[in-house]
Amino acid sequence: MTDAPKTAQLILDGKTYELPVLSPTAGPDVIDIRKLYGQADVFTYDPGYTSTASCDSTVTFIDGDEGVLLHRGYPIDQLASKSHYLEVCYLLLYGELPTAAELEKFELTITRHTMLHEQMQYFFRGFRRDAHPMATMVGVVGAMSAFYHDSTDISDPRQREIASHRLIAKMPTIAAWAYKYSIGQPFVYPRNDLDYASNFLRMCFSVPAEEYEVNPILSRAMDRIFTLHADHEQNASTSTVRLASSSGANPFACIAAGIACLWGPAHGGANQACLEMLKEIGTPDRIPEFIARAKDKNDPFRLMGFGHRVYKNFDPRATVMKQSADEVLDLLGVEDNPTLQVAKELEKQALADPYFAEKKLFPNVDFYSGIILEAMGFPTSMFTPIFAVSRTVGWVSQWKEQISDPQHKIGRPRQLYLGATARDYVDIENR
Repeated sequence: MTDAPKTAQLILDGKTYELPVLSPTAGPDVIDIRKLYGQADVFTYDPGYTSTASCDSTVTFIDGDEGVLLHRGYPIDQLASKSHYLEVCYLLLYGELPTAAELEKFELTITRHTMLHEQMQYFFRGFRRDAHPMATMVGVVGAMSAFYHDSTDISDPRQREIASHRLIAKMPTIAAWAYKYSIGQPFVYPRNDLDYASNFLRMCFSVPAEEYEVNPILSRAMDRIFTLHADHEQNASTSTVRLASSSGANPFACIAAGIACLWGPAHGGANQACLEMLKEIGTPDRIPEFIARAKDKNDPFRLMGFGHRVYKNFDPRATVMKQSADEVLDLLGVEDNPTLQVAKELEKQALADPYFAEKKLFPNVDFYSGIILEAMGFPTSMFTPIFAVSRTVGWVSQWKEQISDPQHKIGRPRQLYLGATARDYVDIENR
């Protein structure tokens, strides 16, 4: 005997409406309101969609209260410590961890798609030299549909797969070229003998005048940054990609929309905001002053990089990222970098302060990733582009899932209208 389907009741003006309740494999139940407007002529109101499930998905699951992040069921800390970015890309794209043969084939495919169409370099040269790298990325990624016509038909599964591979493969090259262009250095082409993270670091930091050897510790740290930011469920940029794709837009336009959303300081700019805070503090001796300000409810100052909107306990990505931060700082040192000196001392004092433990304000992934990128020599303007490189596979995986869903339809959010009601036009001489 099977259990009866769950339902919820809505009583409106004395009339009762039965609403189906859907049960996920993990997480809270979801009340299905799809037919509510047709039955009761009412909408629901949820600014920011913080209590609304906009889709069903099998890609990523987050339990913020428990500090859980799963990709296709696998805990993020296991993936970040035992796996590497391209293996996680395969997992997100196809739903299962690859065999050795599958992974080798996938890595070869991505590696051989890293070059950009040669004419695309003229796109970069059309921007001002002081353009923010994110502005360049939005433009260049959106323009990819003008160069890769053979992967824009979203109704063709093979073209969808080619577009997915191209975006994952070419995004590091686009980000690195945006950086090189912003500092006036020549573009560096990718090399097929390097892994994904090493290739990116070389394209960012090498110059034609001398050889560049990628340090394996830095490459591993970069790979972990990519892995730990690969996907994060239905966040603002992912929802933007899904909403754009619901209209049937080509994949490059959809990912460009995601990059544009990620650019916002409330989303992808968190680690940049953290570094700017560390520079504001300036020197380790000023840390107690800023900690006191963070505790003062009447002071607007907040410690950036501590706590997380989603994770109410701890950020499951932070432990692995801290390990990488410690390795990078041990390698590169902090003696000549006052910002990193402040970061190390702030971490020490905050973790020892009972106030932060009680409030569960632990250093999050943005705190440690900001430290790593600063130590590597990236300017803060490159933090969000690197985030975009990492998140591309998540956007693409969610895009592929939505396009393949037979229930998918164009997004059309509703509103609570509070403007003027119908009124007659007044001729200009009578106003």
